[in-house]
Amino acid sequence: MAARSAPSCHLRLEWVYGYRGHQCRNNLYYTAAKEIVYFVAGVGVVYSPREHRQKFYRGHSDDIISLALHPERVLVATGQVGKEPYICIWDSYTVQTISVLKDVHTHGIACLAFDLDGQRLVSVGLDSKNAVCVWDWKRGKMLSMAPGHTDRIFDISWDLYQPNKLVSCGVKHIKFWSLCGNALTPKRGVFGKTGDLQTILCLACARDELTYSGALNGDIYVWKGINLIRTIQGAHAAGIFSMNACEEGFATGGRDGCIRLWDLTFKPITVIDLRETDQGYKGLSVRSVCWRGDHILVGTQDSEIFEIVVQERNKPFLIMQGHCEGELWALAVHPTKPLAVTGSDDRSVRIWSLVDHALIARCNMEEPIRCAAVNADGIHLALGMKDGSFTVLRVRDMTEVVHIKDRKEAIHELKYSPDGTYLAVGCNDSSVDIYGVAQRYKKVGECLGSLSFITHLDWSSDSRYLQTNDGNGKRLFYRMPGGKEVTSTEEIKGVHWASWTCVSGLEVNGIWPKYSDINDINSVDGNYIGQVLVTADDYGIIKLFRYPCLRKGAKFRKYIGHSAHVTNVRWSHDYQWVISIGGADHSVFQWKFIPERKLKDAVHIAPQESLADSHSDESDSDLSDVPELDSEIEQETQLTYRRQVYKEDLPQLKEQCKEKQKSATSKRRERAPGNSIRLHFVHGYRGYDCRSNLFYTQIGEIVYHVAAVGVIYNRQQNTQRFYLGHDDDILCLTIHPLKDYVATGQVGRDPSIHIWDTETIKPLSILKGGHHQYGVSAVDFSADGKRLASVGIDDSHTVVLWDWKKGEKLSIARGSKDKIFVVKMNPYVPDKLITAGIKHMKFWRKAGGGLIGRKGYIGTLGKNDTMMCAVYGWTEEMAFSGTSTGDVCIWRDIFLVKTVKAHDGPVFSMHALEKGFVTGGKDGIVALWDDSFERCLKTYAIKRAALAPGSKGLLLEDNPSIRAISLGHGHILVGTKNGEILEVDKSGPITLLVQGHMEGEVWGLATHPYLPICATVSDDKTLRIWDLSPSHCMLAVRKLKKGGRCCCFSPDGKALAVGLNDGSFLMANADTLEDLVSFHHRKDMISDIRFSPGSGKYLAVASHDSFIDIYNVMNSKRVGICKGATSYITHIDWDIRGKLLQVNTGAKEQLFFEAPRGKKQTIPSVEVEKIAWASWTSVLGLCCEGIWPVIGEVTDVTASCLTSDKMVLATGDDLGFVKLFRYPTKGKFGKFKRYVAHSTHVTNVRWTYDDSMLVTLGGTDMSLMVWTNEMEGYREKRPCDSEESDIDSEEDGGYDSDVTRENEISYTIRALSTNIRPMLGIKPHLQQKEPSIDERPPVSRAPPQPEKLQTNNVGKKKRPIEDLVLELIFGYRGRDCRNNVHYLNDGDDIIYHTASVGILHNVATGSQSFYQEHNDDILCLTVNQHPKFINIVATGQVGDSADMSATAPSIHIWDAMNKQTLSILRCYHSKGVCSVSFSATGKLLLSVGLDPEHTITIWRWQEGAKIASRAGHNQRIFVAEFRPDSDTQFVSVGVKHVKFWTLAGRALLSKKGLLSTLEDARMQTMLAIAFGANNLTFTGTISGDVCVWKDHILCRIVARAHNGPVFAMYTTLRDGLIVTGGKERPSKEGGAVKLWDQELRRCRAFRLETGQATDCVRSVCRGKGKILVGTRNAEIIEVGEKNAACNILVNGHVDGPIWGLATHPSRDFFLSAAEDGTVRLWDIADKKMLNKVNLGHAARTVCYSPEGDMVAIGMKNGEFIILLVSSLKIWGKKRDRRCAIHDIRFSPDSRYLAVGSSENSVDFYDLTLGPTLNRISYCKDIPSFVIQMDFSADSSYLQVSSGCYKRHVYEVPSGKHLMDHAAIDRITWATWTSILGDEVLGIWSRHAEKADVNCACVSHSGISLVTGDDFGMVKLFDFPCPEKFAKHKRFLGHSPHVTNIRFTSGDRHVVSAGGDDCSLFVWKCVHTPH
Repeated sequence: MAARSAPSCHLRLEWVYGYRGHQCRNNLYYTAAKEIVYFVAGVGVVYSPREHRQKFYRGHSDDIISLALHPERVLVATGQVGKEPYICIWDSYTVQTISVLKDVHTHGIACLAFDLDGQRLVSVGLDSKNAVCVWDWKRGKMLSMAPGHTDRIFDISWDLYQPNKLVSCGVKHIKFWSLCGNALTPKRGVFGKTGDLQTILCLACARDELTYSGALNGDIYVWKGINLIRTIQGAHAAGIFSMNACEEGFATGGRDGCIRLWDLTFKPITVIDLRETDQGYKGLSVRSVCWRGDHILVGTQDSEIFEIVVQERNKPFLIMQGHCEGELWALAVHPTKPLAVTGSDDRSVRIWSLVDHALIARCNMEEPIRCAAVNADGIHLALGMKDGSFTVLRVRDMTEVVHIKDRKEAIHELKYSPDGTYLAVGCNDSSVDIYGVAQRYKKVGECLGSLSFITHLDWSSDSRYLQTNDGNGKRLFYRMPGGKEVTSTEEIKGVHWASWTCVSGLEVNGIWPKYSDINDINSVDGNYIGQVLVTADDYGIIKLFRYPCLRKGAKFRKYIGHSAHVTNVRWSHDYQWVISIGGADHSVFQWKFIPERKLKDAVHIAPQESLADSHSDESDSDLSDVPELDSEIEQETQLTYRRQVYKEDLPQLKEQCKEKQKSATSKRRERAPGNSIRLHFVHGYRGYDCRSNLFYTQIGEIVYHVAAVGVIYNRQQNTQRFYLGHDDDILCLTIHPLKDYVATGQVGRDPSIHIWDTETIKPLSILKGGHHQYGVSAVDFSADGKRLASVGIDDSHTVVLWDWKKGEKLSIARGSKDKIFVVKMNPYVPDKLITAGIKHMKFWRKAGGGLIGRKGYIGTLGKNDTMMCAVYGWTEEMAFSGTSTGDVCIWRDIFLVKTVKAHDGPVFSMHALEKGFVTGGKDGIVALWDDSFERCLKTYAIKRAALAPGSKGLLLEDNPSIRAISLGHGHILVGTKNGEILEVDKSGPITLLVQGHMEGEVWGLATHPYLPICATVSDDKTLRIWDLSPSHCMLAVRKLKKGGRCCCFSPDGKALAVGLNDGSFLMANADTLEDLVSFHHRKDMISDIRFSPGSGKYLAVASHDSFIDIYNVMNSKRVGICKGATSYITHIDWDIRGKLLQVNTGAKEQLFFEAPRGKKQTIPSVEVEKIAWASWTSVLGLCCEGIWPVIGEVTDVTASCLTSDKMVLATGDDLGFVKLFRYPTKGKFGKFKRYVAHSTHVTNVRWTYDDSMLVTLGGTDMSLMVWTNEMEGYREKRPCDSEESDIDSEEDGGYDSDVTRENEISYTIRALSTNIRPMLGIKPHLQQKEPSIDERPPVSRAPPQPEKLQTNNVGKKKRPIEDLVLELIFGYRGRDCRNNVHYLNDGDDIIYHTASVGILHNVATGSQSFYQEHNDDILCLTVNQHPKFINIVATGQVGDSADMSATAPSIHIWDAMNKQTLSILRCYHSKGVCSVSFSATGKLLLSVGLDPEHTITIWRWQEGAKIASRAGHNQRIFVAEFRPDSDTQFVSVGVKHVKFWTLAGRALLSKKGLLSTLEDARMQTMLAIAFGANNLTFTGTISGDVCVWKDHILCRIVARAHNGPVFAMYTTLRDGLIVTGGKERPSKEGGAVKLWDQELRRCRAFRLETGQATDCVRSVCRGKGKILVGTRNAEIIEVGEKNAACNILVNGHVDGPIWGLATHPSRDFFLSAAEDGTVRLWDIADKKMLNKVNLGHAARTVCYSPEGDMVAIGMKNGEFIILLVSSLKIWGKKRDRRCAIHDIRFSPDSRYLAVGSSENSVDFYDLTLGPTLNRISYCKDIPSFVIQMDFSADSSYLQVSSGCYKRHVYEVPSGKHLMDHAAIDRITWATWTSILGDEVLGIWSRHAEKADVNCACVSHSGISLVTGDDFGMVKLFDFPCPEKFAKHKRFLGHSPHVTNIRFTSGDRHVVSAGGDDCSLFVWKCVHTPH
C-alpha cells in the first residue's frame, strides 16, 4: 500500500513574505555582508537586497520574538516563545546553529543583547519575574540570573564603555545592573524632579556613564549614573520604540512614524517623516531602526521594511511587505499565471508574484477578508468577507464588479466552478449559496444540508456536483446548480473532482492520525499529477502525503516554519510551488516543490537541521514494513527500571518516620555487632539487558558490572576487587581511552554516572543533576578522554555531553521517544556523536548548550531498522551500526551507503580495531572483519567443544547470545546473555572466567553442612553448585523442568532437596545432581524446604498454598501436614531436637507446629527464646524485632540467617541492603551495619557451616555474592566500608547555653525588620494635622521667629553638614559567630566584622577602614591563605529566601586592603550563610547555609560558578573547613554531626564519622575543626573533649581539653601547631586558650586577663609569636606566646540593645549604656574605651550634666544613679518607679533632673536640695511611655515624645501640660532629640508600615538632623524638615534597629548606637566648605 511510506518528493522553503513588526522591536539589522537579518513567524530570515535572495534559519520550534546581532555582525541570537523557550545563536552566512541556550527561561525570551566583545549574551524572560540571565553563550552556560522586575522589561543593553554593567528598561522603570561573581545587582534609576516616572521603551549607552532612553511620551531621557540629568522633550510626538547607536550617533524611531538622527552628544541632525513620503500612510508606526553608514533600515508595525538612503531621505525604498495585524485566512492562486492572492483581517487584498517574489498589487476593502477565489479564466477575483458579504473584483485593475450581502455570518470559503459559470459561497451559518456568474451573480440555488459552519468546498470536473465539509467533520454532496443533496453513494462514486481541498473523505483518510478525532487540520490541497497532497494544521506544520492516502496514520514528510495556525495552503497553477499562509504570523510562505528526488540531489537537500522535536522527516506512526522485533530485544524493551522506592527517597522517608522512631527508641538499643563483612567474590555478569559493558584495563584485568557493583577481575589470581560507590543497578559501563578509568551509569530517580579509577577504585567524578531520569542506559568517553556522553531512559531518552572532570553539563538534547541503546563519540571531532536505538540512528553535533541531531538518511537502500550497536570507522565521516536483523549498516556523514549481512539475528556488539572490526550476535558467533566490512576474516563459535581443558565452570548452552566483545592482550573477551564471561584465544580455545544465573529471579540458596560449597536454584530452571573456596567456580549445573525457589542440603551433605515452582519437589544426589526421588503434591510453588537436624529423618516442605508437608525421608512417605496459616509460607526452621517447626507466613504470622504430625502449638514469646533452634532464618518474633527498619511500610526484610555461635544475625531486604545485627535484636529499630552491593531485592542470605563467609542472593540482579566475615578484633587493620545505622544516636549531643543560643538564633533581614519599641497609634506622616490658630506663611517670609534651637556657635557662620563618613566602630560580633578574627600583613592588621561591615583594624594605631558592600548582617568571615590570593577575604551574610534577588543571602569576596569587591556569590542558602572556607589553592570556596537542609556548596569564586551543592545535615552545621592541603577534601561539624566530604567532579560524597571503634564513644555536638598531617582531623566538642579522627574513623579522644565547649580551633600552616579556644572559668593552670603540638598531645594554656567570671573564646588565630583571640564578650585580645601578656585591641558591649548614649558637652568623649549592665566611656581621638562601670542591672539611658561633671544613668529596673565624673563615686541614687527609665535629662541651668519612664510619667528632682533626691513633682496624663525628652533653653519647659506618636510640652517644674500651639512655637529648645513634632515630620518614610524611626538628634548648629531607624539606617536631613518625605542621605552599616544617635561637641562627629549589633558607629561629619 503506497500510503505506508512517505512521498519521495520534497518541499524547500524558497521565500517568506512579511516581517514581524507587531509586539516586537529592535529586530532588524544589517549584517557584515550588507544583508538584512530579521524574523517572521518561527523563521530567521537573511535577505540580500542586491541579489533579491533569502536564506532561512529554522532552528526554532515556535514564534521568534527577539533578536540581537553580535558586534562582529555575522552571528545572530534569536529567542522564541513557548513553554520551554530557547535561544539560538546562528551564523547569518551559513544559517547553521552555533549554540543553543536552554533550560532557564519560561514563557518566552523578550530581549537579547551581546556585550562589547560578543562573549556574553544577556536575555530577559517573559515569566512573572521577568528574569534577567547572563550567558557564556559559546559554552551554553548560564553565568548569572536575577529577577528583573515585577513588570514587563522592553529593552536591555550592555554598557559598552564600562565592563560588567547593563541597563534595562520597561514599564515605569529603568534599572542599572552590575555583574560581579554570579550576582546581578540592580539599582533603580532615580527620576527625581527632572522628569515624570513613566515607561521607558528603549535605550542606548554612551560614554561617561551616560545612558539615553526613549520614553512612552516621546521624550528622550538622559541619565548619568543612575540619575536622570536632563530630558529632550518632544523628540517624537508619541512613544519611541527603537533606538540604535552607531559610529556616527543615534537613530530613533517612534510611533509617530518619524525617524530622527542624532549626533554622538544627542544633538539633532535630521528628521525623516515616513508618513509624508510616497509609500507612507496615516498611522505608520516605526518598530525598529538600524543606521549603518548612509543607509537606514526601518521596520514598521504593519510588517513593512523600508530602506532609506540618507542623501535621498524623502524617497524611502520599500523592500519587504506583508499583511498587517489581524488574522490571515484568504488564499487563492491564479489559474494560468504564477500569482497568488491573499486577503486578511487587515482588510487588504494583495497579489504576489511567485517568480519575482514581490507584491504587485494591493487593494483595501471595507471589511475583513476571509476567503478568495479566482475564476477559471483569471478575470474575476471573488472575496468573501467577515460580515457575510462577498465582493467580486476585476483582477486587471482591482475595480469592483459586484458587492452582494445575503448572509449575516462570515463567508469562510468560496469557489468558482471549473467551467466558470457558477460561484459557490460557503458561510458560517452552515449554508452554501450558488450564484450565476453570467447573470451578474444572481443567486440560483442554495445547499442547506449542513448543521455546522462550512469549511471547505470542491467542484466536480464537469461542474455538476459540489462536495462540502463542515465544522462537524461531515462531508456532503449536492447536485448543481440547484443545490439538492445527493445521498446515493453510487452516484458519487464515479464523480471526478476538479480540485481536492476537503479534509474529510476516503482519499484523504491518511492525513489523520490513527486514533485521533481532532479537528486541527485547516487546509489541504491535492496535486493529482504529482500524486501528492499537502496539508496545513494548527501546529504550524506543513505535511506532504501521497495522494490518495486511504489508511489513517499515513506516512508523511513535515516542514516547520509557521508559528501556530497555518490557515490555508495551495498548489500554484503549474504545481511548481506550494503557498501557505499563517493565521497569527500573517506571513506568506512560498515552498518550491522538488519532485521524485534522486539521491544525487540529496546532498543539497539534506534534512534541515533542527533543534525542535518536530523534525521527523517521516512520521513514525505505523511501521508495518519493519520486520518484527527480535524476541530478546522485545523482552528488553519491556523491562522497566522504575522503582517504587529509590535509594534517594530514603532520607525523606526516614524524616517522615522520625516520630515513630522517637517513640520507639526510648529504650536503650543494642549496639551494632562487632563483626563486619567484606565483599569477596561475585558470581554473575549483567548481560541480559546490557551490551558492550566488558573491557580489559591497562594491566590486563577485566572490568564489568553486575547488580550495583563495578567488578575488576584478575584472571591470573582469580580474585575480584569492587567499586561499591553505586547504590542501585548499574546499567552501562565504558572505559577511558587510556584504559585506566571507567564510567558507569546506574538506575535512580536522578541517576548518577560515576567515573572511577580501576587501580585505586576511588571515584574521580560523579555526574548528576536531574538531566536523566530513572536511569542511564549508555555512556561513552571522547577520544581525548575529557568528555563523556550519556543517554537516559527517561521518556525523551535525553542525551547529555559532560566535561566529566569538572562535572559540568556541556550540552543536552532530547534523544528519541524510543529507547536508545548506544551512544558513541566521534574519535576525530570531539563535538560530534551518534546515537542508535529502536528505529533510530542519529548524528549529533554540539552547539553551545544544545545538541543538534540529524536523522540518518536511509534512502532506498534499507529499512528504518532498530540499531543495537554502533562504532565510528577510520575517518570522521564513516560510521557503522549493527541492526536487529543481523545487518551492518555503513554510513558516510548521515547517508546510508550500504548494508552487509553479518549475523543471523541481531548484531548486539561491535568493536573497532586498528585494522578492522569485530562483531558478535545473537547467533553466538564472534566475527572478525577487515577495515571496510568487505570480508569476514574469521569466525569463532562459542561452543562447549571449544572450551579449553581445565577451564573452570561449565558452559550452559552452545552459541549463547553475545552481548559484549572486547579485544586486547591477545584475546577476545566475550560476554553473553547467560551471564558468562569468556576469553577466546585467537587460536580458538575458549576459557570461561565468570558466570552467574541467567534471566529470572534467583531465590533458592543452601550452604553445605561441612564443605565450603553452596547450591542455588533459580527461575532460569537450573540448579547449580558453587565452590566458595579460592577456585570460585561453578562445580555442577543441572537443568530442571521448572524453575525453583528453594533448596536444602541434608545434614550429612549427601542429598540435596529442591522445591520447584509448580508445587513439586525433588531430592537429588548432592555430588552428581541425579534424581533420587520426586513428589508433586501441591499446585503452588514450594517456598522453603528443610531437613530435620541430626540424622535428617524428616523433610519439611512449605508451599505458597499455606501448608507445610512433612515427609519421612527414609520411606519417602508424607507423614504430616501443618495447617492453620492464613497466608503463604515464607520461612521454616527446625528446633535442635527435630520436634518443633517455627514458621513465618506472608501475613507476618509466626506459628509453631509439632513434628511429625503437624499439630499447631501456641508458645508464649518468652519461651520461644529459650528453645534451641537448629537454624534461624525467621524474620519475625521478639528476638529479631529490631531488624525491621523505620520505613517498614515500603520495604520488607526478606531473609535472615543466624551464625552458628548465635551472635550475629544477617538480613537481606527489598532495598538491596545486607545488614548485620547483634542477636537477639530486641526492641524496635536495632542498630546495625549495612552493606550495599545488590541492587534491589536480596532474596536469601546464608552463613557457611563455619561462619567464615556469608552468601547472599540478589533476586533481580541474579548475582551470588560471597562475603568474608571479619571478627571483632580483626578490623583495626582496615577501616570498614560499611555504613553505620541510619538512625542518629538517641543520646543528646550535650548542652551549653552559648551553643544553644547560636543554634536557635533566628536572623531577621533588614528589609523585614519591625519596630523595636511597642509603639501604638498613627504614624506622624499619616496623622491629620490640627489646624493651628494662626496659619503663618512658610518660614522664609515670616517675621523673625525665635530660634527653634539654642545654638552654641553663634559667632561662626553656620555650615550645614553634607556627608557622614564612617571613622570608627566599637564592636565585634562574637556572641553567635566564630572563627571571624584573623591576622593580615604579618600581624600588623586584624580583620573582623560586626553588623554588616567588614573591619580592617591596624594594631599599632587603632585606625580602621571598612568594607561596606554587604546589604545585611555578616555572619562569617575567612581569609584566603594561598600566597597567590594575598589579603583576600570572604564574608557571608544573612538573607531572605533564595530567589537570587538583592535580598537573597550572598557571599562577598573582597580585597582587604583596597576594599575592592572581586566577586559576589548569590546563593540558595535561604536565611543566610553561616560558614565559609577557602580551599588549599585558594580557588574554591566552601559555604554552609542556615536553610533547613543546611546546604553545603562549593564555588569557583572567581567566575561566580557553583560547582557542587548538597544537603549537609538535618540539624545545624556550625563550621565546614577544607583540609589545608586539599581542594577536594573537607570536614563539617554541627549538632551531633561530623562528616568527611570529598568533592568528585560536581558531586559531594560524604562519610559520617565512625565512632564504633572506641568503646563508649558517643556522637556529641561538634563545634570546631583543626587538621593534622596524615589525614588526621581534630574536632572540638560541646563537652570540652577533642576527638581525633584518622580518615573518618575516631581513633582517640583528648579528654577535657577545655572545661567547657571548644568553640574555636586554628591550624597553623607553617608549623602545624594547633590553637584551641573554649569556655572556661579562669584558674591557675587552665586557660580559655591553649596552644598544642601537631598531635594534640601536649599543650600550654593562656589566661585572658579580662576580669570576667568565665572566658568564652569564639575565635582564635595565630600569627608570629602572637595569638589573636575573639571572645563572646566582644573583646579582641592579642596574647603573646612568650610572656603570655594580654593586650585588648577591641572592646564592645556584650549584649544589646545599646539604648543609652550621651556625648560630653565639650570634649570628644561619649558614654554608652546597654542591656549588658555596663556604662562605658569612649575616647574618639584615642580610638579606645577609657573606662567601664558595671552596674549589675541593665542600663537604659545616660546623660551628662551641662558642665560635664556629673553623669545620670537610668536603669531598666526603674532606679537611677548620679555619678561624679572625676571620682566615679555615686553621688546619689533613687528608685521611685518599678519600670524602665527611658530618658533622663539635666536642665540647662543644672537645677533640675527630669526622669522619663515607661510608666507614662516624667518625674522632676531638684538637684540643689542635695543627694537625697526627693521628687518635687511630675508630669501627669502622658498617654503612653516616654521615649525622648528635651529641655527648653531657659529650663522652663520640657518636650516629651511618647509611644503613641504624640509630642507634648510641659512646664518645669510644675508638670503642667502646655496646650497653646502659639506658645509652643515660640519656645527655643536647648536640645532636640524628639522624633515627633511638625519640625521633623519629614523624617518619617513611606515604607515604614511596620518599622519606626527610633531616634533623632539636631546638630549643635541647629541646621542638620540625623535619625536612626528600625531598618538599621542612619539618615541625614536638614532641620527643620516640616515637609513629608523630606530629601535625605542614607548611611548603611548597622544591623536592624539603630537605637540612639547623638552629635558630639562642635558637630565634629555623629555617634550611632546599634540595637541588634551591640556596636557603636562613629561617623565623621563633612561640612560644606564656605
